[in-house]
Amino acid sequence: MLIAKPLYINFTLHQPGISDIVRMDQQDIDDLISFLTDSLARMEASERLGAAFIDEVYPHYQESAQNLLHYLSLRTHDLRPLQERLASLGISSISHSERYTRTNVRNVLTLLHLVNGATMEEVKAKGLGLHLGFPRSKQRLQEHTAALFGPERHAGHTRIMVTLPSEAAEDDTLIQTLVDMGVEILRINCGHDNAVVWKNMIDRIQAARERCAHHVLVYMDLAGPKIRTGKVVPRWSSKGKRKDGFIPLQEGDLIHVWKQLEWGEPAIYSDKGDLVALARIGLSLPELFDQVKPGDRIWFDDGKIGGVIEEISPEYWTVRITMTAPDGAKLRSEKGINLPDSNLALPSLTAEDRRTLPFIVEHADMVGYSFVQRQDDVEALQQALESLGRPDLGIILKIETRLAFDNLPGLLLTAMRSPRVGVMIARGDLAVEVGWSRIAEVQEEIGWLCEAAHIPNIWATQVLENLAKTGLATRAEITDAVAAVRAECAMLNKGPYIVKAVKTLQKIDDRMDAHQYKKKPFLRPCVWRKTFWTGCRPRRDTVNFRPKPKPTTGNLGPGRQGMPGRSNVAGLDSPGPDITRISPMY
Repeated sequence: MLIAKPLYINFTLHQPGISDIVRMDQQDIDDLISFLTDSLARMEASERLGAAFIDEVYPHYQESAQNLLHYLSLRTHDLRPLQERLASLGISSISHSERYTRTNVRNVLTLLHLVNGATMEEVKAKGLGLHLGFPRSKQRLQEHTAALFGPERHAGHTRIMVTLPSEAAEDDTLIQTLVDMGVEILRINCGHDNAVVWKNMIDRIQAARERCAHHVLVYMDLAGPKIRTGKVVPRWSSKGKRKDGFIPLQEGDLIHVWKQLEWGEPAIYSDKGDLVALARIGLSLPELFDQVKPGDRIWFDDGKIGGVIEEISPEYWTVRITMTAPDGAKLRSEKGINLPDSNLALPSLTAEDRRTLPFIVEHADMVGYSFVQRQDDVEALQQALESLGRPDLGIILKIETRLAFDNLPGLLLTAMRSPRVGVMIARGDLAVEVGWSRIAEVQEEIGWLCEAAHIPNIWATQVLENLAKTGLATRAEITDAVAAVRAECAMLNKGPYIVKAVKTLQKIDDRMDAHQYKKKPFLRPCVWRKTFWTGCRPRRDTVNFRPKPKPTTGNLGPGRQGMPGRSNVAGLDSPGPDITRISPMY
């Protein structure tokens, strides 16, 4: 028995002007036990309801599918009040329990019963006990990651993926340099170039593999449906030189987006400045024309231009521009369009993708599935891979739309019918879809759900982008890179300084490995553990009192000195317990 009698907590908030007493009494602990007991029952019920999902996944994903259902069950409630109370008791606040949800809740319940005065025998009689779920769940995630991305260089290592530029098809040094540096995955975007260029890249990758022991993997993206603007009439300079056309737009302007239009053009004004005709632009996928409604938002050019569909006619949408840069914007040909409020029924696996897939199956280790949104989309790719004799090909679900985010649990459970699965957090289109203010929380939530399913994820889009393009990193992107190395893989895009970006990301990964795993911080010795005691002193009453340092009687290490009158703090420099005898769990 840990405690002979029930524990009562009664402490004061030590803040000036605040006299409220924060209490945790017997009823609070009973409430915690009741809630968590009910949570366990709901987890068991979710597992029974989801039995069909569990039975359908690949055998090594069955435990992972169970845990995903448990996690979804637990997260149906606001757990913040519960977390605060558990933390007050010094018990796990279940904030790091994604990978072993039921085990963690069972452990917390066990500790609460012990705090409440029960014996371990009484706790075991309730079917509870203490179990080590963290190491097992971590091993599951590591096994799935190694199966998809290959072995890690060291424990906790984040794999690096690099997007190859078109020039890599003719450059004999870039691919070899990246492979020699230890880059694990090279990405070929099938939305650009053609099979001849892709094959030249793959030949160089194979040659690099043969020249070193490092086995780099090939990742190839399917292009997916491309919702883009149509062409804009070109401009002509005073010297008769043709230039790319654009449509100037300001907030408040109207523009017609046509279902069928070969050439877009700017608004037309009379000699007196009166509007004669609105600006107009075509739509690359006319089949989605009837799938929107008035009031739906529309974004152009990676979110640089925002608008709202005000009216819909048989031939065009009337769009009110609601956001541009302060000095306006220029809408050009073949720029991306996002419709985050529209439930678009577009096949993620296009006819072009089906023509590309045999090449990918022959040469790639994994395929990136662009704009996947529904379970049917995942099944379509799985069936296509089966028909091509490669059901084992790694599948990466690219989460790029709001609908894909909303449907992520179902997408994961469907994808887990295949042997190797991963998720890419494609933050470019996703940020446009969910909104700039939400992308920070959405990218975290995707990571949590992947962790609950023991599925590796790729942190993508603009990782160290300024460094890769200009050779200089910004402070903000260094912070973002720290978040990137919490994922199982981080993707760098192409740029003239990509080698420098890879080196920087590797250094960040190596340093942060000692500080964090996923969102769980590691408490290595802090840098202030001795400098505070040897270099700081309390305030003295004597004005301008500045005593000269002199050696203390305590042993502060070679060459170290303490402040006058301050002996070695008890135990500060003593060897302490031999922590190396504790078997590591992480």
